[in-house]
Amino acid sequence: MREYLLTLCITAAVTYLLTGPVRKFAIVAGAMPEIRARDVHREPTPRLGGIAMFFGLCAGLLVADHLTNLNQVFEKSNEPRALLSGAALIWLIGVLDDKFEIDALIKLGGQMIAAGVMVMQGLTILWLPVPGAGNVALTQWQGTLLTVALVVITINAVNFVDGLDGLASGMVCIAAAAFFLYAYRIWYSYGIEAAAPATLFSAILMGMCIGFLPHNMHPARIFMGDSGSMLIGLVLAAGAISITGQVDPDALKLFAGSEKAAVHQTVPVYIPLLLPLTIIAIPAADLVLAIVRRTWRGQSPFAADRGHLHHRLLEIGHSHSRAVLIMYFWSALIAFGALAYSVNSASMWIVLGIVILSAIGLVLLLLPRFTPRTPRWAEAFVPPRYRRRRAARIAASAPLRETAVEAAHTADEDAEARTPVAAGVAGVNGATALGARPRFLDRRKAGTSR
Repeated sequence: MREYLLTLCITAAVTYLLTGPVRKFAIVAGAMPEIRARDVHREPTPRLGGIAMFFGLCAGLLVADHLTNLNQVFEKSNEPRALLSGAALIWLIGVLDDKFEIDALIKLGGQMIAAGVMVMQGLTILWLPVPGAGNVALTQWQGTLLTVALVVITINAVNFVDGLDGLASGMVCIAAAAFFLYAYRIWYSYGIEAAAPATLFSAILMGMCIGFLPHNMHPARIFMGDSGSMLIGLVLAAGAISITGQVDPDALKLFAGSEKAAVHQTVPVYIPLLLPLTIIAIPAADLVLAIVRRTWRGQSPFAADRGHLHHRLLEIGHSHSRAVLIMYFWSALIAFGALAYSVNSASMWIVLGIVILSAIGLVLLLLPRFTPRTPRWAEAFVPPRYRRRRAARIAASAPLRETAVEAAHTADEDAEARTPVAAGVAGVNGATALGARPRFLDRRKAGTSR
């Protein structure tokens, strides 16, 4: 555990320290796109934050390769090198997209090629645990197609949810934390060495997200861009592929009976990790809803819009920070709920706790829909917007403010219409902006000899 924590800290430190210089480089390189209709930020913000995250990934793998116990992961498995190859390719495509806006189909092709590179180096799904049938061995083509599909779905799910400051990196960090606990339990408790690469991948992924989050929280100083969102999506998919398709469920020895019984016992965890619905349930749901919504409108599934889940939270009335925290809450509830269920699926307390927390999440989600009436004796303990007197004053002063704003706007328009602008000057300069100049002109016309 100490070596995993050391790898996580090194990855986070490298990512954090490099994000500042990368931000300056992005500004110099002109990787500051104009604000689009679907964006929620008000000022142009540099992208290319994925550069710092990629070098954090490289630093984490380099440190792990020189540690005593984690070095065995590199000696016994080729999966870390497969991950680095696929990550380098998808990162390069993302950097080019952040700078030059690559077509969506080209990015999709690049994602499939990156997944194919990892498959060629051994990071692929070999079998599937199926209820009632046991382990079903996959052919080479079946494993390749399933692996590529999982990588593409995960990458685009994370990319689609990257719409608010700190949202994608925080949600992936939460998912990686739950995934790390699950993989570490299989590796340490059951002694299954095949789960070590997935444990290492999730630790490095947590470090990448933790190191980038301080620069990306609202208001963000830099965005990760596609170079970062596709990169962390690929790392998350690589961990799911490694532990789902290469760890034998019968090796867990949960039952002394047949292999079918062992598979049936682990289905609540393995099947969700396969797609993976519990780890990125919120991004995956957003991806499916976006595809259905755009196809229904006759648009391309890759056409951008403002219909994502985080956009809807803002439309309901949540602030930027609150919308991000609500998405964090639901991601943590689903990921850690599945983790707790995998530890003890027979406990009703776990199910009851998930139901209670879900009810609390729904109340927080719908909070802007109603303004509760707070008793007068409790007004000192609630935010000002829930106080009756303050709400009454705001409601009474709203028409006055609107009238004042309209009057000021009309006066500004009249002043702009009366202000002379010199010929050949693009915009108002210091001389023509003087309000007293028209009076001097009128005075000369009325009473001076000139």
